[in-house]
Formats: sequence, C-alpha cells, structure tokens
Amino acid sequence: MTKARTNASVAPAVGRNMIINGAMNVSQRATSVTGLGAANGYFTCDRWFFEEGDASAGRLTMSQTADGPNGISANCLKLDCTTADTSIAAGEYLLIQQILEGQNVQRIGKGVIGAKQITVSFYVKANASFTFGCEVFDVDNGRQCTKLFSTTTDWVRHELTFPADVDDGSSPFVDDNGIGADLLFWLHAGTTYTGGTLNTASFANQTAANRAPGIDSFFSNTANNFFLTGVQMEVGPVATEFEQEEISFTLAKCQRYFEKTYDQGTAVATATATGSIQFRGGNGDTAAGYTQTPLRYAVAKRATPTVAFYDTAGTSGHWTSAGGVSGARNIAAASSYSTGFTANMGETFDQVNGHFTADAEL
Repeated sequence: MTKARTNASVAPAVGRNMIINGAMNVSQRATSVTGLGAANGYFTCDRWFFEEGDASAGRLTMSQTADGPNGISANCLKLDCTTADTSIAAGEYLLIQQILEGQNVQRIGKGVIGAKQITVSFYVKANASFTFGCEVFDVDNGRQCTKLFSTTTDWVRHELTFPADVDDGSSPFVDDNGIGADLLFWLHAGTTYTGGTLNTASFANQTAANRAPGIDSFFSNTANNFFLTGVQMEVGPVATEFEQEEISFTLAKCQRYFEKTYDQGTAVATATATGSIQFRGGNGDTAAGYTQTPLRYAVAKRATPTVAFYDTAGTSGHWTSAGGVSGARNIAAASSYSTGFTANMGETFDQVNGHFTADAEL
C-alpha cells in the first residue's frame, strides 16, 4: 500500500538542488582554458561564470578535471594559479559563481513573510590551507550574506546555512527568466571588498567592504590550486546528501543556456565535421538562388540566444560550401525555440554543412 505524503514541507527526493551542473560533469565550451584573469565569461564547466575585477595581474588555468571525491562526482572545477599577484589593488576581485533565474528560486520565499533559510553545501580542496568566502547575493534587491570556509589538501564538504531574509516584505526575487540570485565563491579581493566587517549573520543591503573580509588570495603564489565540486543549494537549515542526476538531465538543463552541435567532448570552433548539421537542396533554376532553412534547438532557450555559425574547418561566420554553394550564413535567431540559415543553392542539389552555437546565458 502506498501512503500519501502527510508533510508537504518535506524536501522532494529530486529537484531540491537549485544549482545546475554542481557535479561539474558538463563542459560544452572547453575542458581547459589558460591565461584567465583579464576577462569575464563562461569558459569551461557549464553554468559556472568566471569574473575578475580591476585588471588583476594574476592569471590562472581553469579546467574540468577528473579528480572528484569518491561517490560524489568523477569531475571537479580546478583553478591553477600561473601568475601571482601579491600587490592587490583596492578594486580587485576573483569570483567563481553561478547566476540563477528568478523563477527558479521562488521556493525560497525571500523578502516576504514565511521566507526560508538556504543551505549551501559543496566539496572543496586546495594545495594548502586557505580561507575563502561563499556568498548568496540577491541581485534584484542588492542584498547579500557571506560565510567563510577553509580548505585543506583533502576533499572536505562544507555545509553553510544562510538565514531567512524576511526583510520588510518589499524585496522578493522577481519571478521571471532574468537574474534572481547569485551564488559566489570569493577567492581574491582588494580592500574595496575586504576593508569592512563581514556580513555573515543576516542578509543586509550590500556594502561592498563587508562582502569578503577575512579571505585569503588565490593569486598569492603560483603553487596554488583550488578544486570545487558537489555544489548544492537547497531550502532549509539542513544539508542533505548531494543530489545525483542522470547526465542527460544535467545536459538538458545546461542547454537551456548554451547549446552546441559539436560532440560533448569537442570544443567549440574545432576543425571537424563530426556532429555537424548537413543540408542539401536546390532552387530548381540554372542560376544560384538563396534558400532559407529553419533549425530547432535541442532545448528551448531561456531567452532568444546569440547564434554563431562555424564551418567544418573551425572558422566562424559561415558553413562549409560544396558544389558551387557560396556558403551558409546565419539568419538572426527568431525565438528561443529555433534559428535558421540561408544558403546560395544552384540548380542541382548542393550541400552545406557545419556547426552552430546558441548562447542565452544570464
């Protein structure tokens, strides 16, 4: 006999983790990128944004690495310091973060009566003992709270509970597909962000100086490494076991924000025909004529994406030509469901093939 659930507040067995790709299993763009530190962006593990501020001299390599803790994930996000920065300007910072849609964090009930606590858990290690910061940031309303954590040379799971933010009833997350919450890991910062008193006891309107006091600098030495995986953010004061999910689910969640036609183990702009889309057609005339063809995404995007086309030699801007075809080129993405391309087709059935990416990241 099946017994009906009697406590509706009990966290569901699946879907409790608001973080996407917390196990660092999906890395569509690349598995390793060197020389990071002068630009922001999504570089390796999907949904994990790299951000630096005020042109730090520090540089690092970011990679998806097969060195995760047993029973949690085979993979982790690894940072390897390649250029140190021991003269830290006031406005410098280094962040690894995940930006969450407002409509995906409504369960927190933030900013209203009945707001819930949030527990963030994750597995971390480094080459030595460091103190870093984990912050939950309310982007809509500029409110934040930060907790410090320490690293050792072994994998350690940290469980950090953030207080409910009832506030005055005027600062809930906006229920839309824009930015709602931001989970940030502070790894390096100047006095603009470390010069005050750490705001750790409750959510408060942000004061920059109170966001990261007490943290060490990842850029202090070229021997420094930082490893992160098993990241989970859930409602309530207790960290539950890291939620495992099938890779197909994780990939589909990631593709809402970024999709490529390349095989999952192949970096964007690689010279390859494997996985490429092929189209054959003709306009039935002796003269060349343009044919427009729609392409549907594997997963509907968060918003109308930016689409880029690559030929099979890895060159961006068009697809590979054959049989007199002048080359396929992108038409502006029409919606969050599909894009299209146009190609100059001759009388006979000519062929074009290539790859595309669709980017709808927050």
